[in-house]
Amino acid sequence: MAIKLRIPRGNNSHGTRRGFRDPVLRFALGAFAILALSFIAFFSYFYVKYDRIIEARFKGPVFANAAKIYAQPQTIEVGDKAELKEIAADLRHAGYSEKSGESPMGSYRLSGSTLEIQPGPASYHSPESATIHVHQGKIDGISGGSGSHLDAYELEPQMITSLFEGDQRSKRQVVHYSEIPGIMVSAVLAIEDRRFFEHNGVNFGRFAQAAWIDVTRQRHEQGGSTITMQLARGFFLTPQKTIKRKLTEMLIATELEQKFAKQQIFEFYANWVPLGQRGSFAISGLAEAARTYFNKDLKDVSLPEAALLAGIIQGPSYLSPYRHPERATDRRNLVLDSMVETHAITREQAEKAKATPLKLAPPNVEASDAPYFVDLVRDTVISKIPEREINEQAYRIYTTLDPDLQRAAAQAVEAGIKLVDDQVTKRRTKRVKIGKGKYETKVEQGPQAQVALVVMDPHTGDVLALVGGRNYAWSQLDHAVAKRPTGSIFKPFVYAAAVNTALDGSPQVLTPASIVPDEPSTFAYGDQIYEPRNYKEEYHGDVTARYALAMSLNNATVKLAEEVGYDKVADLAKSAGITSVKPTPAMALGSYDATPLDMAAAYTVFANNGVRVSPIMVKSVRTASGDPISNFSPDTHQVLDPRVAYVMTDMMEGVINNGLGYSAVRVRGFQQPAAGKTGSSHDGWFAGYTSNLLCIVWVGFDDYSDLHLSGAQTAAPIWTEFMKKAALVPHYSDMKPFNQPSGVVDVQLDKQTNLLATPSCPQTYSSAFIVGTEPTSTCDQNGGVKGVLSRIFGLGNEQVQPPANGQQAENQQPGQKKKGLFGKIAGIFKDDKQSSGSKPETKESPPDPPAH
Repeated sequence: MAIKLRIPRGNNSHGTRRGFRDPVLRFALGAFAILALSFIAFFSYFYVKYDRIIEARFKGPVFANAAKIYAQPQTIEVGDKAELKEIAADLRHAGYSEKSGESPMGSYRLSGSTLEIQPGPASYHSPESATIHVHQGKIDGISGGSGSHLDAYELEPQMITSLFEGDQRSKRQVVHYSEIPGIMVSAVLAIEDRRFFEHNGVNFGRFAQAAWIDVTRQRHEQGGSTITMQLARGFFLTPQKTIKRKLTEMLIATELEQKFAKQQIFEFYANWVPLGQRGSFAISGLAEAARTYFNKDLKDVSLPEAALLAGIIQGPSYLSPYRHPERATDRRNLVLDSMVETHAITREQAEKAKATPLKLAPPNVEASDAPYFVDLVRDTVISKIPEREINEQAYRIYTTLDPDLQRAAAQAVEAGIKLVDDQVTKRRTKRVKIGKGKYETKVEQGPQAQVALVVMDPHTGDVLALVGGRNYAWSQLDHAVAKRPTGSIFKPFVYAAAVNTALDGSPQVLTPASIVPDEPSTFAYGDQIYEPRNYKEEYHGDVTARYALAMSLNNATVKLAEEVGYDKVADLAKSAGITSVKPTPAMALGSYDATPLDMAAAYTVFANNGVRVSPIMVKSVRTASGDPISNFSPDTHQVLDPRVAYVMTDMMEGVINNGLGYSAVRVRGFQQPAAGKTGSSHDGWFAGYTSNLLCIVWVGFDDYSDLHLSGAQTAAPIWTEFMKKAALVPHYSDMKPFNQPSGVVDVQLDKQTNLLATPSCPQTYSSAFIVGTEPTSTCDQNGGVKGVLSRIFGLGNEQVQPPANGQQAENQQPGQKKKGLFGKIAGIFKDDKQSSGSKPETKESPPDPPAH
């Protein structure tokens, strides 16, 4: 029997059609479609928007190039103490490689007790090689590439810093991924983003975990951002914490992952990541941080150092190893534990690294980066070459800075300004009555003292060290180039003009033994009246010019300027570079302004045989490959006859050995031959020099209020501290007696009469004179009468002809002093000169008087 089955058709489709007619479902589907299309449109809009932004940002160089600034080359000499490993480290730091051909800067090879150096095509020096031989810790030979024997050799200059990027005041050294050591990469990934090489920009698992912890604990404890997300935020977004910013961050991170390889992204991150502050500069990137914290190239960091850098990424200020060493150490150790967990290092390596104490570079920015000096270098270079060109082409700027002296200068300022602060605080501390029988100690409010220190080679004009303030982060005002009244350090120009009367045709010849009245006086100039006063209104009567300078007597100095002629003094000062002076009585006491750098240049006329040498800070500007762009040299011109310059040096030696500088210099332990002058106005000054270094120190308040302290109390101790440190630097340790030119005679004078000393006049002092102007009578003549006879016999009246080219007399050794006839006789009984450590030739004297 056949059975027919009837299968219904159309019931399901009918139901479906009836479902689509359901208004609720149709609305839901429509809404979903609209939302989907809106999302796609919205996503596409922002995707395209940020795609264009990313393209524009990465189209050119990701990080702006910056010019590099280098110190002057270090010179090593046969006989110097040296460690070849340290020299090799310096060469590696300067860019040399151990294998020939790897670096355009050059290469080296260390083998036992010899070090072979081969400069490359990009080196500062010519490509001539050299081999250094060391025996028992000293260099016992240097041979050139041709086998010739050398007495000295200049090493490759060390980089000081890079120029900051425009007005951003940030510093970075750009490195490639291949230049980042593996231990550094592992440290960063272990603490910041363990799955960096696995995710596509967003680690959703870590992100969800961090969000859950934040929600459950009601505070932000976990960071869910990957390295790529951090980079996206740093390059394109603000640090504002909103949902919109986080979503945008994730979108950009995804796009970055699509455009760049992982190694490129990590390279960007390593060069961008903020890692703290140094002075007023932000430290950007791992390479700059390595130099900041360890004074090392990134490629040379050790395991604990890499862990520290990786650790402080989380909070560079909070985890600063300088301000918070305990926090930094704990964070470093956490990174080391994380590296064990990621199998980057073993537990044994981690424990050994944890036991390593923090070894940081000195925090004194002025000592290592010389920021005030670098600012002046920048100003010098951009005055000749456009700043954009300098940075875009990554030029190399070779300067005159000596790192050892800069370090000494910064340390001297740091120690000396604390002494100034103590004295200022003591002056401001008052005992105030607050009730019957009740007193309270209060410290008056006031400005903080500022400081400047300039060090020059007086023969070449090289500025070897410069500190422009007490704290660069606090104030970028460079006091080394700020104009201030010069005070008593101007006085030597008055005395130089007086000594020069022996050569300029003046009818009256003045010498160091000339008698000058030191008494209350009134000086008329035009329709003006000028009444200078000595410190504490103390006056000494008739004194020699030499004594007046040593004791910085105001009235005697103005009187001498009047006798010489104010015009002559002003002309001399202007020729030396003190351009603001006017021929007035006040000029003699330093009432006109000059900068410490100006005064350093001016004092070269005394320290450099009468020749003024302009200060220079830049030697050469070169391309990144070492080709010269521009070279710099100082201007020089003769200002004083060498004989006048030497007589002034001899008189300023008296300031230090027997005058106001004695307690601040000799008593504080600096015993090398030196000449100088204290100075006080509203500020404190000290200007002094040895045979190879010239140093000017200024101390004062920015608001021009009176320091109420003398230069001998404020600036001179800083000068002394610097010079003591400089004398320990091998290259500057040979501070010789000053070289006396021909045409100058050194004689022994009696202290009572200021005439030539004989055995019957045992109290003597030594003084230099231009030949023909020295006293001709002896102390035992005329019954020792002082005053008129001294004035007569202390003056020569013959004009002395200058020696040819200022050369030394025949058969006279450098530094050897020629004696006159009576000086030779007296020398049989007396020492030629009192030792620099002897007691002052006069009674204890008051501090340097203020020059008002």
